[in-house]
Amino acid sequence: MGGLRERKRQRTHDTISATAIRLFLARGFDAVSVADVAEAAEVSKPTLFRYFPSKEDLVLHRIGDHQGESARVVRERAEGVGPVEALHRHFLDGLARRDPVTGLNDVPEVLAYHRLVFETPALVARVAAFAEADEAALATALEDTESPLVAAVRAAQILAVRRVLARENWRQLMAGRSADELYPDAVAAADQAFGFLR
Repeated sequence: MGGLRERKRQRTHDTISATAIRLFLARGFDAVSVADVAEAAEVSKPTLFRYFPSKEDLVLHRIGDHQGESARVVRERAEGVGPVEALHRHFLDGLARRDPVTGLNDVPEVLAYHRLVFETPALVARVAAFAEADEAALATALEDTESPLVAAVRAAQILAVRRVLARENWRQLMAGRSADELYPDAVAAADQAFGFLR
């Protein structure tokens, strides 16, 4: 019974999310109300808010799924692998998989999603809050090998490099390059940028 309930809950979550993003992409984030999303998803507003505490969460839960990922990569790295090397490998793996978080994904819906996020001030502000939380988590993970001050500085540098790489990949795709065409340049840029961190 618990499994059935959980599957139903996940279906409701996915339906609300997909409906919200479809409406936001079609009409713009500010032009769509939470009531519009609830009506289109055929749920009540209280039900919607049980799944998504704010309007921004309707969009950003996809990014939120990556919260703490850098800290996890550092904590779970193999013996003898340094933190920067582990994060570099993880980013390269993401590029190879065309993980949207690397910016190297040219599926039209993903490009439209990124445009929605990057061009909506309320979403940009929320992404900045996610980044701050990620930075704190990564700094804590790095404290195993660094002093707290050095760990905080390194966390800020690492996440800034990752953000710049992802934004540049997205910018290149928006300029008309394909992900496959851009891939070698994205790998070279990542190698260079993570090399600076070392």
